Order: sequence, then C-alpha cells, then structure tokens
Amino acid sequence: MALVTQEIPKIGLVMEAVRVTRWLKNVGDTVTVGEPLVEVETEKSVVEIEATVSGRLVEILVHVGQEASVGNQIARLESDAPATFEAHAGDRIRSSPVARKLAGEHGVDLGRIAGSGPRGRVQLEDVKRAIEPPATARATHTPALVTQGLAPMRRALARAMTLSNATIPQFIVERSVDWTVLQALRAEFSATLAPGSRNLSVNDFLLQAMARVLGEFPAMNSTFWGDPDSPDARLIQASGAHIGLVVAVENGLLVPVIHDVERLGLAEIARLREGCVERALQGRLKREELDGATISISNLGARGPDRFTAIINPPQSAILAVGRQRNCVVARDESVEVRPLSELTLTVDHRVADGRLASEFLARLVELLEGRDWRLR
Repeated sequence: MALVTQEIPKIGLVMEAVRVTRWLKNVGDTVTVGEPLVEVETEKSVVEIEATVSGRLVEILVHVGQEASVGNQIARLESDAPATFEAHAGDRIRSSPVARKLAGEHGVDLGRIAGSGPRGRVQLEDVKRAIEPPATARATHTPALVTQGLAPMRRALARAMTLSNATIPQFIVERSVDWTVLQALRAEFSATLAPGSRNLSVNDFLLQAMARVLGEFPAMNSTFWGDPDSPDARLIQASGAHIGLVVAVENGLLVPVIHDVERLGLAEIARLREGCVERALQGRLKREELDGATISISNLGARGPDRFTAIINPPQSAILAVGRQRNCVVARDESVEVRPLSELTLTVDHRVADGRLASEFLARLVELLEGRDWRLR
C-alpha cells in the first residue's frame, strides 16, 4: 500500500480557489475511485470532488471552512495506486523562477511565504506582497477612498470577462423580432398544459428556436481552441444543442447550461429551465450544468434596456442579448400597425464565423420566432 494524495482539480475555465463545505467520507472510511469524496464551494456553485483512486482515507489536510487552490493537496489515501505524496521537509521550496529572482534581489526568505500556486508554489505576486512596505509606511496625504473587496463570484466574473475581451475577436449583428404570433401561441399552449405544470416563458421559445438554428448552421455550434498561430488550433463542433441561460444572482452572474435542447419539447424545456434557474439562485448548480455550451442567451426582461450588447462567456462562441419587448409603430402591407418588438443582438467570435454566416443565423432565428412551427412535447 502507498500514500496517494487527493488534489483540487480544475473546475471551469477561470476557477482558482475553493472552500471546503463538507467531507462526504471520514478518516478510516474506504473509498472507490470516482466516488464523491468532498463537497466544495467554487466561485460559481457547490460541487462534489470525486476520489481519484480506490483505497482508505487516512488524513484530511483541508478541513470544513478552509480554502484551497487548484492543485493543492486536500487529503491522503492508502491505495495500491502509485504514490504521489512528497515529504516537504528539506525539499526545495516550490517557486517560479521569477519569484526566486525577485526574492533573491530583496533578500526575502521563500520559506516564510505562503504560496498561492498549485501545491503551494510561490508565485511572483506572492513575493511582491512580501516585499511591499506596510500601509503605515506609505504616504499619509493620500485622500481617503472607500474600497470594497471583490466577492469570489465577482472576481471570477471579472476574470472571465477580461479574458473574453483580451482573447476573443468579437463582432455583433442585430435584428428586430415581432412577438405577435409567439404571444398568441404562448397563451394557447399554456392553456393545454396540465394544472401545476411550468408556465411557458419567452426564454423557452428562444431555447427551442436556438436549438433548431444551431442544427441548421452547425458551424455556429462550434468553439475555437488553441493559438491561431499554432498548427494545433482547431474548431470543435458540439454533438448537440447545449445552450447557456444567463441568470442574475447576488454578486454576479451564472450561466447554467441546458443540454441537448434539440430533443426537447417546450414543456420539457420549461421544466429544465425552471430547475436550473432555481439551483443557480440557490448556488446549487451541478458541475455538468456549468460546462459544454457553445452559445448563451441573455434576456434582461421587461425592465431591461431596449437593446444591449453582451460579452461572450469563454470558451463559448456567441451570446444573444434580448432587449425588452415594447410596442412599436411598424409599416405592414402599406398600413401602419402597433406591434410588440424586441431588438436581438448577437455577439459572435470572429474566429468561428464571419458576418455573413452570423447574419443568416440571426435571420433564421427571427423567422422561427415569428412563425408557428413549434413542438410542445
């Protein structure tokens, strides 16, 4: 038998740290590979981390309420798997080359610095914090400012949106949609549902229409991976219509994903949509409900703006922003009518699609939203 360490895996694109909320096994318990071992709170939700080997839990290193970074060791297990535990006593301190260089220039002992990198590796920013003069030694004539630390979710959102703007070349296309037919059908379909069923929302129709258009334009159902200058850069096409729905929660946004929407009728979409929104508001989304989407829908509802532009949520390739419905005067067959309209704004990754494809995609989406071809069940 050998000692094997359990580490914090990468969960999502921008996650760096978690907080342990509950151990699902006690010291001395046997565990099976793939079995949930510990429950942790990420910047987005509460997820379970599975055991990487089968064996017996012999030591818990990070207890309930404590935080750990990606790559940190949180437990040790006795197992027949190869040992991964390393005794730290006498070992060279884990640190990056630039961190060692800066520490040497300022005479800083790396052994006294708590590393924020994987497995406690000392990073450049850790050394900078160690050599920064205390607040009392700074200039005393700086005007007083009101500052507020970032909540974990707000920090994750800031990191993701900065990454999006810095790495994704984004362009937008816009189109108006007339909700007249859909409003009538929504009332008609809702009347046929069994008592206690979920009410159909505009988002349910948007999800079904989006799934159909993704099937007709498979190039738009792809994500870009790799460096454009590398021969390994590629487009990966999704196997189904996996669509994110932006949900406003306290301190930020969450984007739960509804998978394989092309297989679902409106009633089932409504059930799944209501469930994932509720779990998002409670911070209880499952890990698989946060991954896999190629496109998202952001609908700010009746109190939202007439139109707005949304930023792509990496690694997705597009996001549809839905402006509020409002009555507008429009010309129809040489007459003037008042119709309920919204402005749709589609933000697209230019590495995945060009303007013509995105315009055709949006035009087809509007055609479906204004038509009568819907599947309730």
